[in-house]
Amino acid sequence: MDNYSRVLTSHDTYVQGVPHDVFRELRANNPVAWTEEPAGGRGFWSLTKYDDILYASRHTELFSSRMGIRMEDMDEEETEARRTLMEMDSPEHTRLRRLVARPFTPRAVHGYEDSVRELAREVLENLDGATQFDFVRSVARELPMKMLGGLLGLPNEDLDWLVSRGDALIGNSDPEFTDYVVDQTDTSAYRLLPFRSPVALELFEYAQRALDERRVTPTHDVLSALLEPNADGERLDDPTLLNFFTLMVAAGNDTTRYTMVAGLEMFIEHPELFARLPQMDERELKLLVDEVLRWSSTTMHFRRTVVEDTEMRGQSLKKGDKVVLWYVSANFDEDQFDSPYEFRPDRAPNDHVSFGLHSAHLCLGAHLARLELRVMFEEMAKAWSSVEVDGPSERFRSNFISGIKKLPVKVTWR
Repeated sequence: MDNYSRVLTSHDTYVQGVPHDVFRELRANNPVAWTEEPAGGRGFWSLTKYDDILYASRHTELFSSRMGIRMEDMDEEETEARRTLMEMDSPEHTRLRRLVARPFTPRAVHGYEDSVRELAREVLENLDGATQFDFVRSVARELPMKMLGGLLGLPNEDLDWLVSRGDALIGNSDPEFTDYVVDQTDTSAYRLLPFRSPVALELFEYAQRALDERRVTPTHDVLSALLEPNADGERLDDPTLLNFFTLMVAAGNDTTRYTMVAGLEMFIEHPELFARLPQMDERELKLLVDEVLRWSSTTMHFRRTVVEDTEMRGQSLKKGDKVVLWYVSANFDEDQFDSPYEFRPDRAPNDHVSFGLHSAHLCLGAHLARLELRVMFEEMAKAWSSVEVDGPSERFRSNFISGIKKLPVKVTWR
């Protein structure tokens, strides 16, 4: 295996940080690069340029999500059993998205702001004036968890357990989060479960009970809404509902959490920016949040599969080849972003590809995540006059999700 393939595919690489030097080299000299995989993987094409990733994202007739969105190979049985909204192309994707999107539209999310702000203040109040704590555990993990629980109508006492289960799924490469580490343990017995993890069974059982309860006694929450037929009388079947619930618990918490931590890192590096937060207007705050999203690039890649033979930058891509779209590289492409390695809170335009923007697979929770980030940044700046690092941080072991999983901080309360 060549060196850049080893660097990109190894989960251990990202414990030290994103290998931006490798992505920079690939963008300049080998933007459509054949990438070898360890342990018998058949390899894939790495797309690292912004324009190429945008093209592949938009041309689903050539680059399909249906055969999986992770690097790993899955046979047809695995693919069908584990299919969620993300592993679909139109028209199937469009139909299902319409069924589940109602609680996540911009109009719906706009109505959540008061609730999000109340929860953000509650998270900070629960610190009880502490000046030293792990920001990830005490703040960044808490707000998305509480908001998710509120949307799904779940009891507060269940939320910590649920999020720990979600961590075990999306953290299936990090031994801190799971006993079933995908590259260190034989997970073949769980190949038909999301993230090849038996933890999915626990979430399925929990979700089934919650759905059955709402079938008997409907409530005013997202789960009850998902049980309702749409205008055409279509309903979601139970396997789809269970997979969607699992996806929400896993992806609906971790990505916002790690992006929030990346934002705090920037405030620590730029204390003048943190001090200016309370004076920012809505436009300035939205620009800031978008720059945090670009900078963090929390979801580093998704995969597609070539539907028919095609060519890209002189490379022949064959039907069935895997193609990995490295969003974390596209968001630092010098041909798209001026001085991409400089954090600019007022960067405009900022057409980053975080959340799968500019594609049919725009993250369902993108508007909600933006709201949570903006509100929490505002509330932190109101509560604290300063924040600084108070010990070594630890990064997530994953070639898929980029993030800091532990960040000790010291704050001064106003």
